[in-house]
Amino acid sequence: MASIFTKIINREIPAHILAESERFIAFLDVNPLVMGHALVVPKAEVDDVFDLADVELQEALTFARTVAQGIRKVISCRKVGVSVVGLEVPHAHIHLIPLNRVDDMNFGKPKLKPEQSELASLAAAIRTAIEH
Repeated sequence: MASIFTKIINREIPAHILAESERFIAFLDVNPLVMGHALVVPKAEVDDVFDLADVELQEALTFARTVAQGIRKVISCRKVGVSVVGLEVPHAHIHLIPLNRVDDMNFGKPKLKPEQSELASLAAAIRTAIEH
């Protein structure tokens, strides 16, 4: 059965997409830890990020850097943190989380529930920042 991320990649379910390449896609987390929390996902359905081939792992980080730079242009933050957890969805993914304090990356805290319109506006701003 296809993962929820594969369904997003195949456009079977909607997502607030930030960037896309031949091998990767980035989109906003719909239940973010902080606003601007994004996921970078390989299009190949691989469970563990460290099961990606060396070249794919390198490409994933380069792609993630581009997305993180776009996030920093839009979200006021000190840094964009990177986390690989992968327990909830059996499809490799990298979390990009705008950080102003360490607790911004606490996966145990309650997640935000932003309106879809707010996520759509944020995604549009980040896409524009990535393109320029």
